Amino acid sequence: MEQIEFEESVIYPLIDAVDYISGSVVMKSILRKSSGNVTIVSFDSGEIMHSKSSPFDNLIQIVEGEAEVHIEEKSIRMEAGQIMIIPANVKNSIKAIIRFKMLSTIIKSGYEDVSI
Repeated sequence: MEQIEFEESVIYPLIDAVDYISGSVVMKSILRKSSGNVTIVSFDSGEIMHSKSSPFDNLIQIVEGEAEVHIEEKSIRMEAGQIMIIPANVKNSIKAIIRFKMLSTIIKSGYEDVSI
């Protein structure tokens, strides 16, 4: 059985699903399945999730605050209520302009051969 952080069929306030920790990036799994996962992430002001690439598309949704997303050579500023798809196999990084929270959704449909 796969472990999830949240109980099924229970309502949770998304904004309170993860706390800020000074000087940190905090990730909390909401749902983790072999077909993908959903994670809530908080970034303290100035914190960075350094360059990486994933074999899967990643839908990110800014829940609170402001972020700067770097995709290859492009820099994009995002704020609460906005979403973006970070394409698979592209180097990217995310930086907190001010502290922010985001929801990250990765779905592996069509990528059954690749692991998260």
